[in-house]
Amino acid sequence: MLMSTNEPVSPADLARREAAALYRLMTWLSPAFPVGGFSYSSGIEWAVEAGDITDTATLADWLDAMLGDGSGFCDATFLVHAYRAAEAGETTALNDIAELAAAFVPSRERQLETTSQGRAFIDIARAAWDADGLDAMVAACRTPLVYPVAVGVVAAMHGVSLAPTLHAFLHALVSNWISAASRLIPLGQTDSQRVLVRLEAAVAATANRALNATLDDLGSATFRADLASLRHETQYTRLFRS
Repeated sequence: MLMSTNEPVSPADLARREAAALYRLMTWLSPAFPVGGFSYSSGIEWAVEAGDITDTATLADWLDAMLGDGSGFCDATFLVHAYRAAEAGETTALNDIAELAAAFVPSRERQLETTSQGRAFIDIARAAWDADGLDAMVAACRTPLVYPVAVGVVAAMHGVSLAPTLHAFLHALVSNWISAASRLIPLGQTDSQRVLVRLEAAVAATANRALNATLDDLGSATFRADLASLRHETQYTRLFRS
């Protein structure tokens, strides 16, 4: 395990492990990591066509709601519980979490989005970033792992600490949403960064909530975003797969 040990660790060794953990997080959650996130908009494409998202202000409001009251919080909570189950070797609990996470996806296209990315994340992790126990954890799940569950399991098996994993995951999620919107509205690079800045506190707050949330706390109130995901399936012209 990268960050977890029962033996004394020197400051130099701790710094090396922390650097290795940061390197892996930056790699796994980079846009360059080939999970295909650029192909999906999580319903944002329909929201732009419907006029719900027209500029930086409406985009920031939409994404803030998705983070705090929608799929952002739910995905973060599933990541936390999958991480803890995998870290503890609780395969039955992990399978239950994986099944619940898959059932929480509100539309066919979002199911495609999260399962495709989850499968790609696991496959690439096994091929290039394998870890002891990873195969056993994946095999214990009887359903395909959705993306946040896959990230939680891989991070746990590598011993990368939960809090930075969660924060990096939410940052990557928001960045991908903004990237999709920037091509649809469109937005310039500076305006895209302004939206990311506006969401910094929301990302931190969602991460903190998820770290303390139980599975009973799961729930979504972003009905318009769910509707956007459903209506995207029949949208006439589309750049994205969701």
